[in-house]
Amino acid sequence: MTNSSQSRIGERGSVGLVSATNRDGRPLLAYDSDQHHAAGPRARALVFSDPRSRALLPLIERVAPSDANVLILGETGTGKELVARYVHSLSDRAEAPFIAVNCGAFSESLIEGELFGYEKGAFTGANMARAGWFEAANGGTLFLDELGDLAPSLQVKLLRVLQEREVVRLGSRKAVPLDVRVIAATNVGLQKAMSEGRFRADLFYRLQVVSIPLLPLRERRADILPLARHFLDIYGAKRSTSGLEFSAAAEEALFQHLWPGNIRELENAVQRATLICEDGRIKPADLGLSPIIDPIEPGSEPASLEDAVRTLVGPLLNGAHEAVLDRLVAATVIEAFQQSNRSQTKTAELLGVTRNVVRTHLKNLGLIR
Repeated sequence: MTNSSQSRIGERGSVGLVSATNRDGRPLLAYDSDQHHAAGPRARALVFSDPRSRALLPLIERVAPSDANVLILGETGTGKELVARYVHSLSDRAEAPFIAVNCGAFSESLIEGELFGYEKGAFTGANMARAGWFEAANGGTLFLDELGDLAPSLQVKLLRVLQEREVVRLGSRKAVPLDVRVIAATNVGLQKAMSEGRFRADLFYRLQVVSIPLLPLRERRADILPLARHFLDIYGAKRSTSGLEFSAAAEEALFQHLWPGNIRELENAVQRATLICEDGRIKPADLGLSPIIDPIEPGSEPASLEDAVRTLVGPLLNGAHEAVLDRLVAATVIEAFQQSNRSQTKTAELLGVTRNVVRTHLKNLGLIR
C-alpha cells in the first residue's frame, strides 16, 4: 500500500476505514463499527500479510480511481465489504455516499422497492414516496452484497438500470438519472449459477468489468496471526486490560484451524478468549475452537444419507420425544438457514427444495415475517 493510499484512507472516515497498518507494520483495513452502523461488515478487519493477499493490492489500487463496475468474489466473512469500502475511499467518489445493501436480507417482494424506490400508493402500505438505494447512492458507490441471491425477475430490472443509467420507481413512469458506481459481491459460484439458469449471463458480464477474488482465511494463513493480534488489541482495550497475549500453543491452534467462518469466526474466537482467560495469557482452550475434522480419505465411501439419518433417528423413536418428524424438519431447516447465512436462496439449494417451500417453513418457525 503506497503512502498516498494510506493518507487517502485517513481522509475517508465516512466509510468507516480507520487504519492502514497493524502493529507489525503490515497493510490493514479495519472498520470502526462503534462510530458507524452497529453491525458493520461481517469481516471487520482485513490484513495483507500473506503474499497472496498482498498481490491483490496493486489490482485494487489500479481499479479504484476508475468508474468501472467491480465484482468481488469470496466466501462469507472474507472481507468483501471492506474491499468495497477501500475501493470507494480511493476513488473520486470518496466524499459521496457509500451505500451497502445485503440483497439476501430482503424478501423478493421487498427488495425491488428497497433498490429502486416507490411512489405513494404504488402498493398496499406505500403511504409515502421513498427513494431507493440507487437514488440514495447517486454520485457515490452502491455495494450490492450477496448478489447471487437476487431473483431472476430482479436481475432483469437491475440489468436495465445498469445499462440505461437511470431508475424508475415503482408506481412511477418518470426515470431518474443515475451517476452510481456499482460494486457487487457474492459467495455463490456465479459461473455454476449461470450454467443452471439461475443467474443471467448478461448481468454477470455487465458487473464483471473487474473481478477481485478474496481467498478464504485457510488459504492465506500468513494473515491469521496478524489479524488475531489486531483483534486482541481491540478487545483487550475494551476490557481495559493491558498485557494480554497469546501463548505459543494458542498461536499454533489459531494457525492450524480451518476457519470455515473466516475472519468473523476468528474475531469471535479472540473476543471470547479475552473474556475468559484468567492470567492475561490466552491458551488454546480459551479460544473455544471446534476440533479440526479430517476430510474423507480418498477412495472411501461415505455412508448414504438414509444410513446416516437412520443412525440418528433410531434412538429417538422410543416414545420419549413428541412430534419427532416436525422437530427434525424444523431443526434441519434452521441448520441450513444458519449455514447459509440466512440466505433463503442458498437454504433452498442446500435442502433441494424451492425458495417458496423454505419461506413457508421459516414463517412457521417465526424466523421471518
